[in-house]
Amino acid sequence: MLERLLTRLGSALLVMFGVCTLVFLLIHLVPGDPVEVMLGEGARPADQAALRAELGLDRPLGVQYLDYLERLARFDLGTSLQGQRPVSALIAERLIPTLQLAVAALALAMAIALPMGVLAAYFRGSAVDRMAMGFSMLGAAIPNFWLGPILILVFSLWLGWTPVSGREGLASLILPALTLGTGLAAVLARMVRSSVLEVLGEDYVRTARAKGLGPVAVLWRHALRNAWLAVLTLLGIQFGALLGGAVVTETVFAWPGLGSLLVEAIQTRDYPVVQASVLLISLTYLLVNTATDLLYVAVDPRVRLG
Repeated sequence: MLERLLTRLGSALLVMFGVCTLVFLLIHLVPGDPVEVMLGEGARPADQAALRAELGLDRPLGVQYLDYLERLARFDLGTSLQGQRPVSALIAERLIPTLQLAVAALALAMAIALPMGVLAAYFRGSAVDRMAMGFSMLGAAIPNFWLGPILILVFSLWLGWTPVSGREGLASLILPALTLGTGLAAVLARMVRSSVLEVLGEDYVRTARAKGLGPVAVLWRHALRNAWLAVLTLLGIQFGALLGGAVVTETVFAWPGLGSLLVEAIQTRDYPVVQASVLLISLTYLLVNTATDLLYVAVDPRVRLG
């Protein structure tokens, strides 16, 4: 177990180093000058040069990269070029709303996908199965930037049940979570169905049925429990993807999370904020997947024995 953990952490550190380097290079190679954004295109060259020197953007790219790595080693994310505030403070303000949205979307997706996938597997080939898989295909095909405005139009403008945008209480979380969780529910339902179908053909399931166990006990105590390994893999991958995928949803609903902060920073060429946001999303993705890998030991005794 310890060796497995150390191996995963070592590979995660290498990936993080690659992410740091790639993000730094890409953000500096993208056309656009943060100094022009801050001062405007009509600013005098002397003023632009003075601000560029003050921000350290006049130094060679290699020197800026080494300084960036040194600050990361000291857990210093730098200062925002636009707001002149510590990036760590900006991230802390936006991280909680993003985590709240991601957890709500994941909980909603599981509440929809688990019973749908199990019922579709149990009633394979029936109308229930066709309806569930039809919803799955539809949910996976609808993009968030289309579903979000439709939900706003129906539930906010026509019915008046929820706020149009912003983060004002629990009601404002419903539509963003539904938008973000629908696609995940569609993918998860297909995975649950496939995993349960595979397990239902095993000998121990037939033995459980021969002993007189009812369908509910067979499905929930035997089939779904042994199908969790594949489902956990998908959940780990998708939860990390929710943090990055929340960019579109947060923009549509004006949700003050990490995704909207990243979009704002890209538009203003705020290098430190962009680097820190992408770094945090990548780190969260890696940590969630490492935790998922370690959960295999608790869920599947075959992994532990192996």
